Amino acid sequence: MSDNTVVLAFSGGLDTSFCVPYLKEKGFDVVTLFVDTGGVDDEERAFIENRSKELGAIDHRTVDGGEDIWDEVVIPLIQGGEVYQNQYPLLCSDRYIIVRKGLELCEELGTRKFAHGCTGMGNDQVRFDLTIKAYGDFEIIAPIRDIQQTHDNVREYEQEYLAERGFQTRKKFTRYTINENLLGVTTSGSEVDEWKAPGDETYQLTAHPSAWPAEPLEVTIGFENGEPVTLDGEELSGPEMLSRLNRSLGAYGVGRGYYTGDTTVGLKGRIVFEAPGIVALLKAHRALEEAVSTHQQNQFKPLVAQKWVELVYKGFFYDPLKFDLEAYIKNSQRFVNGSVTLQTHGGSLHAIAVDSDHILQRKGAVYAQSADWNVTEAEGFIKLLGQSSTLHSLVNGGPKR
Repeated sequence: MSDNTVVLAFSGGLDTSFCVPYLKEKGFDVVTLFVDTGGVDDEERAFIENRSKELGAIDHRTVDGGEDIWDEVVIPLIQGGEVYQNQYPLLCSDRYIIVRKGLELCEELGTRKFAHGCTGMGNDQVRFDLTIKAYGDFEIIAPIRDIQQTHDNVREYEQEYLAERGFQTRKKFTRYTINENLLGVTTSGSEVDEWKAPGDETYQLTAHPSAWPAEPLEVTIGFENGEPVTLDGEELSGPEMLSRLNRSLGAYGVGRGYYTGDTTVGLKGRIVFEAPGIVALLKAHRALEEAVSTHQQNQFKPLVAQKWVELVYKGFFYDPLKFDLEAYIKNSQRFVNGSVTLQTHGGSLHAIAVDSDHILQRKGAVYAQSADWNVTEAEGFIKLLGQSSTLHSLVNGGPKR
């Protein structure tokens, strides 16, 4: 490899396709890397490889990142049980795996140059750059940020740039920006960015309501120490479980949402996201965890998980605090063992049954039905529980508004 070798994180989409000839014309020898974090089939992988060669990369590599994203993102996300701003299940988190794999390839090739196709307007640039900086003195090359200094309509310019050099742009990339990985799919661009109703083309992983099956669907997920391990009694790898849930529940429209929230760069962002498997795992895990954990645990742990989610969303995947929080989350899962049955009739999903040896229940006591304490004890408990509020009313003449 030459001194001008650069590793480019490559997906075959519009932005990274533009980067290859752009970097070549800047004098770089481009090695493209596609990190397969799920969401693509053999045909798409072949397209990405051929696209790289067509555009002029001197070499292309494909590496698997599915197990990494399961271990490093999905497990703490599910065990934590929270999503960003109560809406978004962190479908962007594969970026950290992509960067790490890219830097490993840089080390292998003996180069310190790493390139990405992030814009200067979004969150991904923060995730990429902070991860690169966490790993040392790598040179960050960001062609899309470069051209934004001189061109207002970047996507239009990219398409024209490629067309002038004889490269066609896939139709799916001319209207929307579509990102798919093991976690699910996000779609932005066009009317989504314009705060209008998303078109039918934004349905990628979930079925349109008109196509939902008539019969309801039930799935049962088994957990060990808060980690999903079985689906309908079958032990599966994490990536395979998510893949199956995405297919089966996606057919019922489960997991489709519209995320509008505060981005890292200070703008309001809007995307369509589809994550049937993640939504199912979160739903099942919460139903089980709330049944086996104490009131104090259920009240406190979300605070830890919300901070973890914030760090991951905003680019601090390798900050020491994130690992500290994960240690707490993991320890909280010691008794989150059992199974949960989920049911959908389409669109919504409900946990209809929970089975575990660790459910916090006692013989002779069922809420609102039977108890092993007497009326006098109940009245005494109520008196002491509300004593401070009662005294306030007595001293100050009743409730004040």
